[in-house]
Amino acid sequence: MKAKIIITPKKAVLDPQGKTVQNALAHMGYAEVGAVHVGKYLEIELTGTDRELARKQVDEACHKILSNPVIEDYRFEIEG
Repeated sequence: MKAKIIITPKKAVLDPQGKTVQNALAHMGYAEVGAVHVGKYLEIELTGTDRELARKQVDEACHKILSNPVIEDYRFEIEG
C-alpha cells in the first residue's frame, strides 16, 4: 500500500512562499492566476495489509510529525 499525503497552509495563515509564486506568475504574464498556496507532497510506502490500521497510523503521523496542525491542514489517501 501507499499513502499519498498533501500538506498545505491553513487559509487563515499567511503564505509568503505562495505569495511570491503568485507575484512571479503575474509578472510573467499569467494575470488570471489567483491565490497560490505552496505545500508539501509525500508518498509513504506501507508494508501492512490492514487499510484501517494504515489510515489510523498515517493520520496520527500527519498530526504529530509530518505537519504542524496549528498552521497546516493535511489530507491523504491510501492506495493499493
